[in-house]
Amino acid sequence: MRRIFEHSGAASAKGRRLGWAVALLVLLADQASKWWVLEMLRLEEGESIVLLPVFNLTFVWNQGISLGLLQQETALGRLVLIALTGLVTIYLVVWLMRSGRRLTAIALGLIIGGALGNLVDRIRFGAVADFLHFHAFGHSFYIFNLADAAISVGVAVLILDAVLGPTPPARPE
Repeated sequence: MRRIFEHSGAASAKGRRLGWAVALLVLLADQASKWWVLEMLRLEEGESIVLLPVFNLTFVWNQGISLGLLQQETALGRLVLIALTGLVTIYLVVWLMRSGRRLTAIALGLIIGGALGNLVDRIRFGAVADFLHFHAFGHSFYIFNLADAAISVGVAVLILDAVLGPTPPARPE
């Protein structure tokens, strides 16, 4: 059975550094994009700028988690989401620190950076700034941000790595 917390020498140290670099890059890109929407464009909630026939910048405050789930309008609800995000992020950091695979470290870096980006918003504003809005053929998809995209890609990479990654050697019976 494959262990979640694998660990091995110098190669894994490089992978972990790469994971940390990815997390920092995602956090900085996410916060910079939100600063641009909030401070430079100064979009009001619900305001939209058409960039392409299938893509708008549409600013909304998300008081829940991804895809608008678990909407929390009370202070206690927001504190619970902050605490939950913090605990999950700590778990992912421990996983990253023990990771022996480069692809796992990159995926965890994407998720950690995204989680921290949204955590910063939730602490600063009480909600997460979302503004990327794809739509086509009369269908409107969820409005999200770079942190959400990084988390989604990171989770997909973790799943692919678990399914398609190397299998451990068979144990002698």
